[in-house]
Amino acid sequence: MRLKQHDANGLLGVTDVQALQDVSARLATEAARELRRRHSYERIGFDSAIRGDLRVRTKTSPTDIVTVDDTDIEGLIRRRLEEERPGEPIVGEEIGGVLESGGGLRWLIDPIDGTTNYVYGIPSYAVSIAAQIDGQTVAGSVADVTRDVVYTAALGHGSNVQISSDFSMRLQCNELRLAAMALVGTGFGSSVQRRTRQGTLVGELLPQVRDIRHIGSAALDLCMVATGQLDAQYEHGLSIWDWAAGILIAAEAGAWLHIPEPDTPSSAGEVVVVSAPGIAAELDSIFEKLGVFDPLPAP
Repeated sequence: MRLKQHDANGLLGVTDVQALQDVSARLATEAARELRRRHSYERIGFDSAIRGDLRVRTKTSPTDIVTVDDTDIEGLIRRRLEEERPGEPIVGEEIGGVLESGGGLRWLIDPIDGTTNYVYGIPSYAVSIAAQIDGQTVAGSVADVTRDVVYTAALGHGSNVQISSDFSMRLQCNELRLAAMALVGTGFGSSVQRRTRQGTLVGELLPQVRDIRHIGSAALDLCMVATGQLDAQYEHGLSIWDWAAGILIAAEAGAWLHIPEPDTPSSAGEVVVVSAPGIAAELDSIFEKLGVFDPLPAP
């Protein structure tokens, strides 16, 4: 079947993955703290954000937006990584880097996953930082900015949510057995062609599951599968910095995965699927029939 659990063989022992996890967690926490300082919830709504200091612009389409804070926060994380891990390659959503994984270790940064929510004042966006070796995530953290919690994982060591400075909790997927009872998360691309097909898929899937949620942050969706707040998540056309950290957090909580090759660009429209293990086979069959596994390339 397409869904598979992650494989730690050959990577554990190559480096201290828990040290990488600590770095990702500390920097995600620091970046989230800075975002909370910058964002005033007295300024709510898109028009207010444009008139304020977020300085919103668009990227690939009128619906694909970015703020000055996206770039600034990525710059902050890059500077801190250079201080702590000098010379290691970095790939970020806004400032870029070499997408091809090649060999060795690299860092992947999404400074604000859920920028539209950030701009509109919707409290659902995250900072995502991952470390990969040879294209496989070995450590990563996702900071839920407005809730001030950090999800984190190291390959082979489980995943946790840090709720306060002195309290963390081990994560575990739901023990669900029927796809009909599954709460499923998804998201939508920025191109009209991809969004149109994604809308059709939602309509076809909805009668076969409990319900569908669109949170607006793929990184948080993946963490919610790990916590049991969602039973599955799927989305086409994600960039690797969207899913690199969250996929490990979900996998270390027991999730089954279907992910693209690590160098696959978002324009290829490949799908990321994560599900609780008890419904993986049934959901895989449903997705196969609906064509969820078919790529949705962007023009």
